[in-house]
Amino acid sequence: MIPDREIEALLFVSPVPLPVDRLAEATGREPAECVAALEALGERLDRGPSGLEVAQVAGGWTLRTRPDLADVCDRLRERPPADQLSPAALETLAVVAYLQPVSRPDIGRLRGVSADGTVAALVERGLLEEAGRVPGGTAMRYRTTSAFQERFALKDASDLPPLDGFELTGEEAQAIRRRLVASGHLPDDAADEADAGDAGEDDTDGDPAGHDGAADPSAHATTDGDPGHG
Repeated sequence: MIPDREIEALLFVSPVPLPVDRLAEATGREPAECVAALEALGERLDRGPSGLEVAQVAGGWTLRTRPDLADVCDRLRERPPADQLSPAALETLAVVAYLQPVSRPDIGRLRGVSADGTVAALVERGLLEEAGRVPGGTAMRYRTTSAFQERFALKDASDLPPLDGFELTGEEAQAIRRRLVASGHLPDDAADEADAGDAGEDDTDGDPAGHDGAADPSAHATTDGDPGHG
């Protein structure tokens, strides 16, 4: 079997999570051997008094500090202000993460403010990316990136906290609930509730707002005025 110390060295020197096929290419071994070595490395680090762990993040594998050591690590290096995410940016990321792909006008309607500036800043920072235009419309849709998954320690785009029991209210709640069910973030019975409580509402294209999202977001009286960081 491939020595797990080879895998450990590769994970240590790589600035990004490494998928199994990349590890196989670098070691000249079969992917199954690399998976076994990853498991062995994880078990070895878990047995010993190590401050590191092996984690599956953003479609690959990485070495990272253990969560219980976050405080001591933060005392060594505070995150620079330019790297911090404001509440407006976090709200926008949450909307996109659960409803992606979603357009800027729809993000603005769901947040109650224009999200143009925040979306643009998050795209610039690599946390969001374009995902094509709304079918039959002109508005661009957005989705989260692998950098977003890496930052929030997610295995992939679907690896999000469950929304069971989360209360949705407002005019668009039923359409949003159906979309969350379709994307696997809510159980099917949530869709039944939506249909029962909103039988007369027309939701022709599955869009959270019930249309193609091409409306002008400037119709809102307020903007978040946030470039995406604090």
